[in-house]
Amino acid sequence: MTPEQHRMRAQIAAHTLWANCNDPSAHTEPARRAFLVERFEREVDPDGVLTADERVRRAEHARKAHFKRLALASSQARAARAAARRGGEAA
Repeated sequence: MTPEQHRMRAQIAAHTLWANCNDPSAHTEPARRAFLVERFEREVDPDGVLTADERVRRAEHARKAHFKRLALASSQARAARAAARRGGEAA
């Protein structure tokens, strides 16, 4: 199978999945939970020594910091592209 055929087969499978999925949110819940909750809880308490409340509090801050870093990088990239379009003016 060529790479193009492989990609098309994967796209067909994805479209078929979503066409037949009654509750898309429930379908993606395990992945969202793994990323948004468990990842940051492990990050702030790798040894599992914090209380559940403290771990959740810290994980929420770690999650917010992660997304703020992404937003900052995105903003900087947009500013750099805008400066390049203007001919290299300082952003």
